Amino acid sequence: MVVAAAMLWGTTGTAQSFAPPQLSSYWVGALRLAVATLFFWPMVWASDRPALAARALRDMPWRGITLAAACMCIYNLAFFAGLRATGVAIGTALALGSGPVWAGLLQAALTRVLPTPAWWLGTGVAVAGVVAMATAEGTAAQVSWTGVALCLLAGLSYATYAIQNQRMVSGASPAAVTATVFTLAAVLAVPGAALLSGAPQLRGDDVAILVWLGVVSTGIAYLLFSHALRLISAATGVVLALVEPVTAFVLAVVIVGEQPGWAGVLGLAAVLAGLVVVVRSELRGRRKARSDPGLSSRGVRVGPG
Repeated sequence: MVVAAAMLWGTTGTAQSFAPPQLSSYWVGALRLAVATLFFWPMVWASDRPALAARALRDMPWRGITLAAACMCIYNLAFFAGLRATGVAIGTALALGSGPVWAGLLQAALTRVLPTPAWWLGTGVAVAGVVAMATAEGTAAQVSWTGVALCLLAGLSYATYAIQNQRMVSGASPAAVTATVFTLAAVLAVPGAALLSGAPQLRGDDVAILVWLGVVSTGIAYLLFSHALRLISAATGVVLALVEPVTAFVLAVVIVGEQPGWAGVLGLAAVLAGLVVVVRSELRGRRKARSDPGLSSRGVRVGPG
């Protein structure tokens, strides 16, 4: 499910290449949250109607939802602003590459258990591959330290969202939690976009792109991601999401017609190899958990001692 979600996230760049939106980057981030919200609630109504009951809504983990929504809002605004300041290549490498590292460190801080050496090895190889793919063509732009900070903030926000989301969906409806988080995130992001870039100016192509971004590459993708976090660790979920730049890379070659150099191809191979190592580490941890009743399904010791 995470790989499928990441593949949908990876279609974003190709979709925009056919009909580049005239909106500012802030409005692209904010409005895709708003469109996703319009998609989520009918999905909740159709698939998990008891989650909409008054008692169920009252018992939702509102403190966690507020934190997750703030992280999603910050991620969308910081990511697009960071790309504008640093360029797509460096910004993508920083934001996507830093996410798994942040997730591993945050999960270790919360559980007091470090991911396994194999997990770190696979993560390092995959992140190096993302950097190689993103910078394969090189860049002549000077690095903006403000942009670097924004991209690192985006990676931290995404990792925090994933970990917080996992804690919530383990005891609540993933669809309802995701819908509520994105609704609040949209409420926060839309005024922020208006403050930073004024009123939006929509054209026909913009609407089509926003529908794709909101429904497919955000709505369906994050529903898959939220359901998956019931089964795997948040840190591993963030690493597996590196399939996103792999998908974008392949689509750029097959559909857009770009011709990457060997550095990009080797980076692609490194990402795939790193993900295999991470998946093997996750599966090994689950087998160990089944054989040791004192461990949770994510390899964290539970109970006394």
